[in-house]
Amino acid sequence: MYKAPVEDILFTLKHVAGLGPALEEGALGDLSEDLVDAILGEAGRFATEVVAPLGPQGDRQGARHEGDGVVTLPDGWADLYRQWIEGGWNGLTAPEAYGGQALPHMLNVAALEMWNSGSMAFALAPTLTMGAVDALTKHGSEALKEKFLHRMVSGEWSGTMNLTEPHAGSDLGVLKARAERREDGTYRIFGQKIYITWGEHDATENIIHLVLARLPDAPAGTRGISLFLVPKFLVNDDGLLGARNDLFCHAIEHKLGIHGSPTCTMIYGDGRFGSEKGAVGYLVGEENKGLACMFTMMNNARLAVGVQGVAIAEAATQKAIQYARERTQGKAPGHSGEGMSPIIDHPDIRRTLLTMKALTQGARAICYSCAYATDMAHHTEGETGRHFAERAALLTPIAKSFSTDVGVDVASMGIQVHGGMGFIEETGAARYLRDARIAPIYEGTNGIQAIDLVTRKLPLSGGQHVRAYLEELRAVAADVAARDDAGFGRTAAWLEIAVTDLSEATAHLMAELAAGRMSEALSGATPYQRLFGLTLTGIFLAKAALADPGDGGREDRVALARFAAENLLAETAALKVQVISGADSLAAAGRLLA
Repeated sequence: MYKAPVEDILFTLKHVAGLGPALEEGALGDLSEDLVDAILGEAGRFATEVVAPLGPQGDRQGARHEGDGVVTLPDGWADLYRQWIEGGWNGLTAPEAYGGQALPHMLNVAALEMWNSGSMAFALAPTLTMGAVDALTKHGSEALKEKFLHRMVSGEWSGTMNLTEPHAGSDLGVLKARAERREDGTYRIFGQKIYITWGEHDATENIIHLVLARLPDAPAGTRGISLFLVPKFLVNDDGLLGARNDLFCHAIEHKLGIHGSPTCTMIYGDGRFGSEKGAVGYLVGEENKGLACMFTMMNNARLAVGVQGVAIAEAATQKAIQYARERTQGKAPGHSGEGMSPIIDHPDIRRTLLTMKALTQGARAICYSCAYATDMAHHTEGETGRHFAERAALLTPIAKSFSTDVGVDVASMGIQVHGGMGFIEETGAARYLRDARIAPIYEGTNGIQAIDLVTRKLPLSGGQHVRAYLEELRAVAADVAARDDAGFGRTAAWLEIAVTDLSEATAHLMAELAAGRMSEALSGATPYQRLFGLTLTGIFLAKAALADPGDGGREDRVALARFAAENLLAETAALKVQVISGADSLAAAGRLLA
């Protein structure tokens, strides 16, 4: 059974991501280390004792579409959600004016990891609601915020994000959902949306949908998209629920994983509810500028999805280590006793488990560092604020893509450790792989993240930001070398090689962009993204090993950093070759797909 790794999470936040120095400097107001420890300790307890035990039930039973738009969650999940909102978890980072706690994003990200490890399908509900709260806080009118935010922040009402349609996929410029103006200042929404996470359920009395739609006179493409708040139930001026709005869940998807999460096809404005066709909607932001508003929610969701990859990897690693300690088979080298060895004593199993552990901890550090940059961008101004905003922008696509790839890879390795038992559903190892597989796809596929990283994030400040960041990474490698600790083995050398590979690949891509060779640059985008993530993994594990807070765990951290450097970072050379030399062969072989 999963146990929240609260100590590992706190260590990464404080000594790798940057929370510790920020607290010491008072950069986060009156937030204290004791409060951080207490909040995450309780979040870990809730994830371990309350969420995780219901994860298998949600997977086996799944959400159920009962007909006539009614969706029922797995047994016990509505009560689980009630306990979750009673704990106040939905409002960790929300504004105090609407009942939130206005805590740093880092704490929310750390708590989300633990809840997702307990059940990714369940944690999707608060993830979407938190994103909707953030979008409405930043872009909604005062009247909208006053009417809806209090109960969304509390979690009494949940939120969704309605983007894509059957014909659109990731190309939001071709959306067909339409909006019509009304004289009372409201709008009527018509159309169909698909893949709407927690679009209908029985855990809250109201569901607040944020819906992208197009006005009749809107410009073509993404410049003509507006964002609307469309509640399941209309809300009266006294705050009480009114009539049912003209929208409903037509069906839920039968999915590979995350079975407990209802993924809905939503229909707006077919006249099923109400005397007038059209779902009542309220404009969020300005007409024809809805995509910019929605990106507030999407950017938060991208980091949250990266954290889902970390969460699944952590849960899968714990399960695999536990199984490997208990399962006996064969005789490991050096085994001289009677009977068979625990499989954890076999070198190949150890290599697999340590790879899982290193990738998980590396991905965690990347995500938490991204959250730290986001917090510091909010708490600083001027040049410093711009620096952290660019750092968060640079790390977001890496956090989303590398971490979700790690989630899939580690979950798959976990099944391998279990052997044939991993392929059998009863052990629970397969659930992690099934759940993890959606994460590299949604909130912008990892290929789209690679495009964003190369074309939009590398050029920030004329390329100076990424160059400066590479020097920061190189300084960590130098610190390892200067420590002259035999326990590190050849860690410093491998870190230097990885950073050099990343630097050369970065210079190549920026030269291609500067020359206007977009196809050549994009040919290497995905291997570049992995190259960046692997290098950060090695660097962050080394940074953790360099820290010595007196907790007695430094020797273990040094051993893991050395393992990662000497066993995983050799891949960076091959990835650099793909980035620099792969475009011509890709173009030449393209005819094979015609």
